[in-house]
Amino acid sequence: MVKVADARVLVAAAGVGPLLRLRAPISFWGGVDPVAGTVADPRHPDHGRSIAGTVLLVPAAVGSSSSSAIMLELLREGTAPAAIVLGRADAILALGAVVGRELGYAPISIVELSPEALGGVADGDIVRIDEDGATFLG
Repeated sequence: MVKVADARVLVAAAGVGPLLRLRAPISFWGGVDPVAGTVADPRHPDHGRSIAGTVLLVPAAVGSSSSSAIMLELLREGTAPAAIVLGRADAILALGAVVGRELGYAPISIVELSPEALGGVADGDIVRIDEDGATFLG
């Protein structure tokens, strides 16, 4: 694996999976189906795509205080991404992952990293994020 970046850690955990780069910001509340693990907002350009097990690159989360509840549901259902890379930190989404860990669900890495830092990484490429935010390709 080749190191491509050092991300700012919001929730420390290791995660590996295929990259899924969302083409627009998303609200997890109403924008993600936690049971199916898919983008549910019919207006979103990535509608219908599965986020389960991916390294999900989100340019920005659209604010909703319910994002943490959706994150908890994703963790409970086993449909959460392996890691989330946010272009802009979102404390509410991160809170859901922290609470999930406290409840005994599998940990999920959430980091802040400019989407441009992964500019040469294509959808489907395998990305690994370590607990310290080190981000690798391959």
